[in-house]
Amino acid sequence: MPSTVAYRPKPGEIPTAPGVYRFRDADRRVLYVGKAKNLRARLSNYFAPLRTLHERTRRMVTTAASVEWTVVGNDVEALQLEYTWIKEFDPPFNVKYRDDKSYPYLAVTLADEAPRAIVTRRTGIRGARYFGPYPKVWAVNETLDIMLKLFPIRTCKDSDYKRAMQTGKPCFAGQIGRCFGPCSGKVTIEEHRANVQRFVAFMQNQDRRIITELTQQMREAAAAQDYETAARRRDQLQAAEQFFEKSTVVLRDHVDIDVFGIDHDELAAAVHLFMVRGGRIRGQRSWTVDTELDMSLGDLVDSVVQHAYGDDIRPPSEVVVPALPEDAEALATWLSSLGGRKVRLRAAQRGDKAALLETATQNARQTLMLYKTRRSADFTARSRALEDIQEALGMADAPLRIECFDVSHLSGTNIVASMVVFEDGLPRKDEYRRFTIPNSSDDTDSIHQVLTRRLAYLAGRDGDGGAGDGATGPGDGEGDAGDATTDAAASGRRKKFAYRPNLLVVDGGQPQVAAAERALRESGVEGIALCGIAKRLEEIWTPDSDFPVILPRNSDALFLFQRIRDEAHRFAISHQRQRRKRDISTVLSEVPGLGPARVKALLTHFGSVARLRGADEAAIAEVPGIGPALAANVRARLRGDGPDPAD
Repeated sequence: MPSTVAYRPKPGEIPTAPGVYRFRDADRRVLYVGKAKNLRARLSNYFAPLRTLHERTRRMVTTAASVEWTVVGNDVEALQLEYTWIKEFDPPFNVKYRDDKSYPYLAVTLADEAPRAIVTRRTGIRGARYFGPYPKVWAVNETLDIMLKLFPIRTCKDSDYKRAMQTGKPCFAGQIGRCFGPCSGKVTIEEHRANVQRFVAFMQNQDRRIITELTQQMREAAAAQDYETAARRRDQLQAAEQFFEKSTVVLRDHVDIDVFGIDHDELAAAVHLFMVRGGRIRGQRSWTVDTELDMSLGDLVDSVVQHAYGDDIRPPSEVVVPALPEDAEALATWLSSLGGRKVRLRAAQRGDKAALLETATQNARQTLMLYKTRRSADFTARSRALEDIQEALGMADAPLRIECFDVSHLSGTNIVASMVVFEDGLPRKDEYRRFTIPNSSDDTDSIHQVLTRRLAYLAGRDGDGGAGDGATGPGDGEGDAGDATTDAAASGRRKKFAYRPNLLVVDGGQPQVAAAERALRESGVEGIALCGIAKRLEEIWTPDSDFPVILPRNSDALFLFQRIRDEAHRFAISHQRQRRKRDISTVLSEVPGLGPARVKALLTHFGSVARLRGADEAAIAEVPGIGPALAANVRARLRGDGPDPAD
């Protein structure tokens, strides 16, 4: 492998000023756009020896054929230029957003002679004042219906308005009570303009004092026996109360903030945004992100915030994020220029805003989980993933049955392993298996033992190499299904454990793959492909290969590999936790006088096995139902020097 790429600029050519850089391929297509406070320092990272680069960065650098840069005056200008170029070129190695759909807004066309309120997804209407975005169309329609009861303004089309003003006949919407502009014949242009100003002012400030004002006006009209006016004020009062009831109070009045919750893994991220106006959540939106290059949470925040604003979407006075990016000050300045006022960017650590950030993060976590579930349920995506895996690993056929193995231990003790099965890209939980490993020197030895037992069953061997030696299943950790080596002929049907996989996957890199390959070679089983997936870089390692297979970050194949690996890890962890809980419960139940209720009381009181083992007799005796004598027996049993229960 060459030490670096041929197009690397000569020493001293790259300036040390702030600026924006672009990597291009041989066809001059822009592959990646980035910004830097110091162009020379940042770009030198890309031209380090190739073997030291992150695999994703290496792929981008080697795909590119040239790099160019533009010097700017300061960090804020660099951010603005980066934002413009990403929008213009849509580089494949920059973050990809999957919220292609537009969100609905409530807009008031202030530039019109008689402004109207509309529901729209278009954000470039000249002179319009926007409110939102809203998560669903029904939400903005519901808000508009309530607001029209409070502040009646025009809603009809411009063509209907012009026709009505020319003919003197009310517009159709006005005839059915849906339009309240001058075209309805009920108000003048000046009166309507005043209503529009009140409409916009209320949507901006959402002042609760309107309830007090409407209540007072209703009572005054009733006292003057103006019952028609009193009825209108009553209806408006009900609409105002309904408006505030539909908005959840989360912060103090007059607090306007946007809260970004982010959950991410190696391949994708999900964002959930709460828009708080006047202390109430007025809108929310969620979207997912495909990350092509390895990104820190701060870099992800930088990209997400840039994506969320612009194009007539203005930030509030405060933006709360889970972590501050490196150029947080420049980002805040850019946001201030968009909003026309000072915007504060902060990472909440405590208080109500931190609690709201945690709620947004939980919503982002659910969004990411739902995105993965829907993606894995897509038949076309699954088929494409299996075909890509076949091509990437050089397999003769698509891997319709994949088995993945993972090892879990607690500081080198209580070693267990899991086997999960995916058929046609979907999990087969009834065929999962669990392994207990009594003795092992390290993870590679554990992988070798587990694969030896699994492959011995396929080879038709018996004895210690059989899969029944510590293998249990099926299902999701719901108990022991018995010995998996039961003779297939005795049951009259083929055992699921005997199904032959097309592909074996281990959780790990070269060492784990080498151990698995040794077990495969020793078993004599042929025709099964093998690979490993390294978690940190999401690399696919194959036997006898000095370099990993690098799949595109947003590929369905890598997504499937990641899901299989994570499922194997989850299944191994759950098995280990069950064993630890069962082990301590078994030990305690052997103490004379200590029944299930007292065992549960001990574990509940101390909260963990480690705390219970570290407690002295006095602390154990404080548990309700545990006296000094029983506490002494419990302490002695946990130390291992108590009386043998068989005695």
